Amino acid sequence: MGLYEISLATGVGIYIILAVSLNLITGYCGQISLGHAAFYGIGAYTVALLSKMGWPMYLTLGAGFLLAGIVGTIIGLASLRVKEDFLAIVTMGVAFLFVGIVRQQEFLGGEMGISGIPSHGMSKPEYLALVFGFVVLSILFSWYLKRSWMGFAFDAVADDEKTAQVLGLDIKAYKLTAFAMGTALAGLAGGLYAYYTRFIVPDTFGFIESVTILSMVAVGGIGSIFGVVIATILLVLMPEFFRFINDYRLLLYGVLLFSVMRFAPQGLSGFFRYFVKRKEG
Repeated sequence: MGLYEISLATGVGIYIILAVSLNLITGYCGQISLGHAAFYGIGAYTVALLSKMGWPMYLTLGAGFLLAGIVGTIIGLASLRVKEDFLAIVTMGVAFLFVGIVRQQEFLGGEMGISGIPSHGMSKPEYLALVFGFVVLSILFSWYLKRSWMGFAFDAVADDEKTAQVLGLDIKAYKLTAFAMGTALAGLAGGLYAYYTRFIVPDTFGFIESVTILSMVAVGGIGSIFGVVIATILLVLMPEFFRFINDYRLLLYGVLLFSVMRFAPQGLSGFFRYFVKRKEG
């Protein structure tokens, strides 16, 4: 595998972690987030700053994970009183607020971002192995959570909040837990991205990136781990293999997102289940 393929595979792995993290919030607990890239950015900037101060990689990644989760919890607390369209608007505001704050702070690099992020002596193949180690852990955690008692509680909250409340479930606690876990995992992805590119700028973590992540979840099938992973791989690789698509990437994601939500709300996972049932029948 050449350096280009290794670099591409590393990027795919980071996006898989991001998509899985949003799936915890949107797919499992039914909360629409249009500001997920902000928590991605919190992890990236935390790692960039701490690594340049000489912190080791395991501590910077842990700090990015924790800080993104803490900020996510605070935002989640502030968003508990709103839902559906209003929640989407609130989270969208978070994405714009994050980019605006970063651009105005000189110690965060301002418009120029942060460059020269240390690689800690890791080669590209070694870093690819590290990223995919986290990919496997993220998928396994998501799979375990989906089949745990908490996963069943998330499903109940996502399907019908009133019924879940009648059954004795603490709706706010479960929503907050999902938001905290999803944003923390996004922070981890951001930290991995910072080490991957060794250069970060504010616009990378804006609203458009949030829509990109949401597209991966929606196209794969909201709540489906397998579908989300497949959709992420396809959406990341398509612009690479079909160069003419790259200039229209945002338009493509927008069309895909609209088409899936309108005509195939279950995404790729719905198609897979349909063909499996048809084959069995």
